[in-house]
Amino acid sequence: MRRAIALAIENVQSGRGGPFAAVVVKDGKFIAEGANQVTSTNDPAAHAEIVAIRAACRVLGDFQLTGCDLYTSCEPCPMCLGAIYWARPARIFYAATAADAAAAGFDDAFIYEEIRRSPDARRLLCTQTLGEEALGPFRVWAAYSDKKPY
Repeated sequence: MRRAIALAIENVQSGRGGPFAAVVVKDGKFIAEGANQVTSTNDPAAHAEIVAIRAACRVLGDFQLTGCDLYTSCEPCPMCLGAIYWARPARIFYAATAADAAAAGFDDAFIYEEIRRSPDARRLLCTQTLGEEALGPFRVWAAYSDKKPY
């Protein structure tokens, strides 16, 4: 956890991004780390946890973090939490809380509120189209014999 916190500080001081970092550990060994790169890469999805997950998956040669622990300098935002669940690490450890992040200007409470609303009640217009056609990819997936389930 101390490495994640130190990396978050280094990230701010270097001007590369926000005050967030994450480290992936497996069997007591560092696998990968990542720091927030949103502003340096102009990528809104380049949060520390996602950067670390991508790096760890490359190292492990797998799309899952089976048996890994994720240490993050702050409680994950909704996007990162989703990515973490999809990556399936064994455990998540975090230092600062979402309330601490909000106090520093990184408030994601509105996203949690939006998720609870039906798509038609969200602030961002969400309209389903081509619903029947959209089932085609799922039908192909269901029939595909060489798929790798995840």
